[in-house]
Amino acid sequence: MNGIRAYHNGARARTRQPLRTSILSVRRVTSETIEKGDIVWIEYDAWTVNPNGTLTLFDTTHDEVAKKEGKFDEKKVYIEVPVVIGRGRLFEGLEAALVGAKVGETIEVLIPPEKGAGVRDPRLVELRTEREFLRQEISPEVGMEVSISGKHGVVTAVSAGRVRVDFNNPLAGKTLKYVVQATRKAKTPDERVRAIIDMDYGLADQFKIDLKGGSAEIHLPDVCKTDEKWFVSKFRVVADLRELSDLKTIRFVEEYEKKEAKAEPKAEPTRTEATGEAGKDESGAVADAPKKPRKRATATKAKPAAKTRTEEELPASEKAPEEL
Repeated sequence: MNGIRAYHNGARARTRQPLRTSILSVRRVTSETIEKGDIVWIEYDAWTVNPNGTLTLFDTTHDEVAKKEGKFDEKKVYIEVPVVIGRGRLFEGLEAALVGAKVGETIEVLIPPEKGAGVRDPRLVELRTEREFLRQEISPEVGMEVSISGKHGVVTAVSAGRVRVDFNNPLAGKTLKYVVQATRKAKTPDERVRAIIDMDYGLADQFKIDLKGGSAEIHLPDVCKTDEKWFVSKFRVVADLRELSDLKTIRFVEEYEKKEAKAEPKAEPTRTEATGEAGKDESGAVADAPKKPRKRATATKAKPAAKTRTEEELPASEKAPEEL
């Protein structure tokens, strides 16, 4: 085993009213039809259908829905997401519902397991020793998400030193319900390039993109220079740009600017004690005046000035010989 990584789930899902429809058109805004090969931005709420007909939210682009259902994640950004249609990157049932739909049209679609995350495979449920987890300083518990040898799974049982891990897709064997709307379509080459960057990496608005003929020059934001995620995502971005655009040449540009050093302030020239004129060295150049230490404020009282004694008050040992 190459190692185990654990992930803790958030709050438990809450249920909602039973499902009543399979596909329902709610409203239509534009006449633009979605076709295969299009890149569109979608908003959605996604639910699993429980055996009793109630719904459990598992994904959404709306923060208010996530908060209402007890699934809000502060680390997640709840905004519309770009997707490509007709490339098998969405659940088959969801993609089929979007092809031919209108931009701005909200639809509800019911997706059976065979057109969603697939049916459950019993061979993907494995027993592991608890010692394997403890060696990685992980205390396994039911519901914990783990990654073992590159496979992602969920702990379903812990007993007698054994841990049962299910490597099936968490949505496998479940009927899904999506309420989805395509809000807009990528029409220009620049919009398609930015949508691809957003799909594969994010932060598309921080990239500077210059398109000329069949070439693209993409200037990277500073965050990419040290982000390990970008090093992996870059290859996926290039592959998608080749597949989903007409670009023949793709250049990524990293810029590093040298910051100019700040000029030091010039020191004032010194003045001689006798003349008050600026001091000069042997060459006649004006010498730099030594910097005087600044006075520091203190919280103590100032000492009284020393009293000057008159000659009559001086003792004989301190008087001049002619005065004796």
